[in-house]
Amino acid sequence: MQTVSMSAQTAMPQPEASGIRTPRFVARFAQGPREVQAAQRLRAEVFSAEYGVSFAHPQGLDCDRFDPYCRHLNVFDTRNGQLVATTRLLPGEATARTGGFYSAAEFDLTPLLPNLQGRVLEIGRTCVHPEYRSGAAITVMWSALAEFLMEEDFAYLIGCASIGLAEDATRYHAIVGSLQEEQFVPPEWRVRPRQRIPALPTLCGDVSASLPPLLKAYLRMNAKIGGEGSLDPEFNCADMFIVLDVSALAGRYAQRFLKAA
Repeated sequence: MQTVSMSAQTAMPQPEASGIRTPRFVARFAQGPREVQAAQRLRAEVFSAEYGVSFAHPQGLDCDRFDPYCRHLNVFDTRNGQLVATTRLLPGEATARTGGFYSAAEFDLTPLLPNLQGRVLEIGRTCVHPEYRSGAAITVMWSALAEFLMEEDFAYLIGCASIGLAEDATRYHAIVGSLQEEQFVPPEWRVRPRQRIPALPTLCGDVSASLPPLLKAYLRMNAKIGGEGSLDPEFNCADMFIVLDVSALAGRYAQRFLKAA
């Protein structure tokens, strides 16, 4: 595991007309390689600290072959220019060059994709600096995402939300067992995990079924779960595939996000 430093990312954003701004935060797409690298560095620091993974890049970055084809949405603290949150967005039309969506490495998407009519956007690598998780920075990021989805006429948002496995899959099974059937896509649409989560012979009654923040946020926006989770052994987590029909955004959340736009 690499030594993790939570020092500030100092790629100070330059003023521009577009983007979401509050007195404390500004969210906008990365401008140039320096800001993309700042996002990759924040990802590496957060993922290393939380999942114990190591990244081989000589500059300590989390980067892969998908990054050049993504839009990197960053949130900065306007007081000091610190990068505090980031996520990346891959338009469906870019998959002709990437060979598919990033999530296709974990799931067989064949049952789902033909049913998604219109433009599809994949979200991934979302992370927030641990000192900025009180909600304001995340709300600004969701506001910018909502604006982008509407302005670019995307019909669906897809991606993954992780459930940490700790020592075993107990929490994953507790969470899945607490979900309602209507929170999933129709059975014939469900994606197939490439590596299934190990089954448990019994499930203890005192296991917490509390949802991870990202999964909870997606469900509050009326996203659906695409099927059973897929094991990510590198991060020791279960990834849940998420599908959001943009037209079905929960009214109160759409209004909340777009109010800042």
